[in-house]
Formats: sequence, C-alpha cells, structure tokens
Amino acid sequence: MRREDLPGGFPNPGFPDPLSDPHFHSLVPEAKLNRRGFIKGVIAAGFAVTAAPVLSQAIRTSTDGLEAGDIEIATKNGTIPAYYAVPKGKGKRPVILVVPEIWGLHEHIKDVCRRVAKAGYFAIANEPYSRIGQLWKLTEIKEVLAGANKLTDEQAFIDNDGTVDWAGKHKLGNAGKLGITGFCRGGRMVWMYSAYSPRVKAGVAWYGHFLPNAPAMTLGALDIADQLKAPVLGLYGGADTGIPMATVERMRAGLLAFGKDKQSIIHVYPDAPHGFNADYRPSYRKETAEDGWKRAYAWFRKHGVA
Repeated sequence: MRREDLPGGFPNPGFPDPLSDPHFHSLVPEAKLNRRGFIKGVIAAGFAVTAAPVLSQAIRTSTDGLEAGDIEIATKNGTIPAYYAVPKGKGKRPVILVVPEIWGLHEHIKDVCRRVAKAGYFAIANEPYSRIGQLWKLTEIKEVLAGANKLTDEQAFIDNDGTVDWAGKHKLGNAGKLGITGFCRGGRMVWMYSAYSPRVKAGVAWYGHFLPNAPAMTLGALDIADQLKAPVLGLYGGADTGIPMATVERMRAGLLAFGKDKQSIIHVYPDAPHGFNADYRPSYRKETAEDGWKRAYAWFRKHGVA
C-alpha cells in the first residue's frame, strides 16, 4: 500500500495556515496581557507567558534526592541550553529525552524532568528554540507560533542527538536504554525522532499533531509511519479541537497499513482536551494525566527502558 492510498490521502496540500488553524486555539486561548507586573511575575516564575493564567494547581517537584540543574550542551551546530535531573547515587539510569511544547524549556518542562527522575530515570530536555529566541517570554501567541514554526526537523534531530550524547557520557546516564516523551509539538517530535534515530527504544507521544507544517516541517507523523524504528505509545484527547479524531484514525490506519499497529498504539481519552497533562493550565485533567503517566512508565518498562 502507498501512503497516498490511506484515508484522506497525503501529502495534504490543503493543510491550513498554522496561525489560522483551530489547533492553536485549543492549544492556548488568546489572553490579553496588559499588566506589565503580571508578565514579569510569570517570567520570574519561569512559566510561559502566553500559557497564562498559570494556575496554583501547578505541580512543583523538589530536587531532594536528585542531581539536577541547567547546563549547556555542545552540538554540531553550536551550544544549546538544557536541563537534566537524575537520582543521586551510584549506577547508571535509563535516559528519557523530554521534548517541550511550543514554549520551549520553561518551568513546567523542567518540573516534568524532575518527576521523571523521581521515577528512577535520567531525564533531560533541551531548549529547541534557542537559536530562534526565548519563546516562553513572548506576550503574543502568534509570535510564539511563528517562532516555533521556524524549527526544522533536521535541526531538532541534531540537537536531540547532542543531548542524548551528553546524557550518555554522564556518569549516571545510560543512553543505551533511551526513551523519549514529549507534549504537543514535542509529542510530534516523539514520532519523528523515533523514525529517525535507531537509538530510541520506546517513545510516548502526548497529543502531538500528525500533519506537516510547511515550510520548516515538510513531513508529518503520517508520512513516516512506515519508518518507525521504535514502538510509540500515543496519548490523545477525544475532545482535542486541534487534533480531530478523524486525523487520529488516519494515523491508526497508517500504522495498520505498514504493519506497525502491533508495535505502536494510540490510546484516546474520550473527554480529554488538548494539553491534559499541562497541570499549570486550565486544560489539565488530573486523573487522565495520572493514568497517562502510569501507561507511559509501563510502556517504557515493557520495551526495555528500565
């Protein structure tokens, strides 16, 4: 079977302008940020400004028992910022690459790294947009999206490779047991990097979109379903207005067509919106997110990332 024979066909030349796509309205509601003091407060807390309001429910994970902090990583295309967290002590831990949302390496992603480390892993996340700007500090969501949409997969792959290399050289990191997880745009990268890198053992993609986003992202997960080198668990929301169930079903059809449906699966939470793991935002769904993490850790264990 050819890709063109799958439901809906692809490539999809009719894919709308990213800035007018309803996905982005489900991603983050438009917010009027008129108070300079409020913006400064959000930035001081390390959260993305355009993800406002930042809610008090936001999970804050301590570094007790962890080695953690901001670092600089050398890649083939220069140095990029990153953050890592790993349990203190002896012995190498499986590495999990955490890929951020469109806002990049803000406080929520750092906290996710600490949570993953508390579960026994060497968690590390880089700043995908460091060459573009500090997107999490921008006050207009369209500016954030325009910046994020400049990042090519080729550049992201190089940065991810350098990040994995750094973790593998650390005395507490075992990159031979490599997992990857990510959210929204980072969830998309889980699919893409799992098709690109033979080092990945398993991936967990949280509500990552499946379609191309030209000009920087000329391919989508639908285009590389046959190239997946590692099993991917997709966690999606049935109430996500930006990723229609019809598109989810197209991805399932692609996995089936290329004989990948037993290796990679998609689990849908019927009533969950986009961003249901983002505990700092109104989209957070506590029980759904907790179930998602149970499934994620079980997936990693099942496929040797443990």
